[in-house]
Amino acid sequence: MRALKYAVAASLLVTAPMAAAQQLSIATGGTGGVYYPIGGGFAEMINDNIEGASATAEVTGASVENMGLIMRGDADLALALADTVYQAWSGTGDFEGRQIENTRALASVYPNAVQLVTLADSDVQSLSDLVGKRVSVGAPGSGTELNARALLEANGISYDDFRPQRLNFNETADAIRDGDIDAGFWSVGPPTSSILNLAATRDIRLIGFSDEEIENAREAEPVFAAYELRAGMYDGMDEAVAESAQSPVRIAVAMVK
Repeated sequence: MRALKYAVAASLLVTAPMAAAQQLSIATGGTGGVYYPIGGGFAEMINDNIEGASATAEVTGASVENMGLIMRGDADLALALADTVYQAWSGTGDFEGRQIENTRALASVYPNAVQLVTLADSDVQSLSDLVGKRVSVGAPGSGTELNARALLEANGISYDDFRPQRLNFNETADAIRDGDIDAGFWSVGPPTSSILNLAATRDIRLIGFSDEEIENAREAEPVFAAYELRAGMYDGMDEAVAESAQSPVRIAVAMVK
């Protein structure tokens, strides 16, 4: 964290000479994930350690929206999934035709696991069981949706095969709890508050991904990697989930030159 503090400070000093007080906007995510508290920590770090700078963490739709905010100059710093940042910088994937070159990565912040959650008594046991179901793929403009779609399509499942719902983390947890959807994706650093809160009120199960499913995802998007969620991470999770997928460099901080 100390090294990260100096990296942030050095980058700000190089890119933005501060002759006068400078107000910085940090694009984060929804309150049910980890981007917002992490962004709040960045803001506090800047406010406490960089003279002449004042930073505020902003609630947003997360990765994809954040890159747009950076492009338009509506945010100075942003948290975003590494694959989203790469697509934006290279003008590929969801950013084809709208390349965003005015970004720089400052740091990798934490591992970001793709987590698929359902109720413990659900008949959803694997990715293939999502066919015909109501599934939250993440909020519009989020890296969760990019990850969910990439993982599903790499394994032969398209949005036409199930009923996709575009919900943020808190909405996804509420919809699973109330039986309005059958399962939901989170692409977030574990453990996260919205899943913790869901597990405190309902018995849940995390769906593991097979080695083949992860390898299929890796072939389509090299940023994916195997990752193990430890036993006990959430209430009722008695065994490790060894086949969840993540990128080894999930979170990048992007900034305007």
